[in-house]
Amino acid sequence: MRPAPAPLPALVRALAAVVLAPVLLAGCARSAVSDDPGGGTGEKAAQQARSANGLTPTAQPYRRWGLTAPLPAPPSPPARRQVSPGGDRRPGHDPLPVVDRIRTRDRVVFLTYDDGAEKDPRFVDMVRELRLPVSMFLTDSVVGPGYGHFARLRSVGASMQNHTLDHAALRGLPYAGQRAEICGQQNKLRARFGIRPQLFRPPYGTYDTTTLRAAADCGVRAVVLWRAAMEGDGELTYAEGPHRLRAGDIVSVPSGEPTGLSLRERTTRLLREVQGRGLTVGRLEDYV
Repeated sequence: MRPAPAPLPALVRALAAVVLAPVLLAGCARSAVSDDPGGGTGEKAAQQARSANGLTPTAQPYRRWGLTAPLPAPPSPPARRQVSPGGDRRPGHDPLPVVDRIRTRDRVVFLTYDDGAEKDPRFVDMVRELRLPVSMFLTDSVVGPGYGHFARLRSVGASMQNHTLDHAALRGLPYAGQRAEICGQQNKLRARFGIRPQLFRPPYGTYDTTTLRAAADCGVRAVVLWRAAMEGDGELTYAEGPHRLRAGDIVSVPSGEPTGLSLRERTTRLLREVQGRGLTVGRLEDYV
């Protein structure tokens, strides 16, 4: 005698249990893994191994940029700037201070970059990861359409300063021409970044008293030259004094020639020299 057929609702419940059981078990397994903050013990172990081997994106960035040790942190900024804003305006004196090095006991040098021709995005990564307080002296005609690159540099801590509109040699030009070059770039940088630069570097390092008067009238507080320069081949040259880096030196790194070392390569060489002298990198705007 055949058994009576099961009532329909009971049959449906039985079939549902058979079909859904594997799905529910798989869901529980996935839930257990997702509840593990490390993504599972296997993934957590892999992350720990990568971290131990220095393979995570933020591990030991100094090694990625060619250094054998991290840069020491700079000392706290001085309570007062070492160069007086506005300079000495008495008759017979320059209206602005002109500096090529800072008189300080702090074991720091200052990295400054000229023109703005090189726009390597990896240099932005280098500045960010090494926390380099660099100063960029920009020329409008050289930067061209590349201001977005310098906006990214500014967002990671670089400062933007004035290097004229067209990189003209200023010495000997009339006041109106010099003012147009300096104030014109002040206005460009203000429009691009919402800032009015406080520091000015004359192209080729040449200037006269008219340059200083025009720069002061454009809102500049100091004219910045350099004692050391990093050439395209990575060699350091010195304008005066001993041929070695000293505390307080301002270093100029011009845009490189196509056949020379890249900005990143020259910066690495420069940082190795800085470390070899027991120095570190300070922020120029804290001292001038």
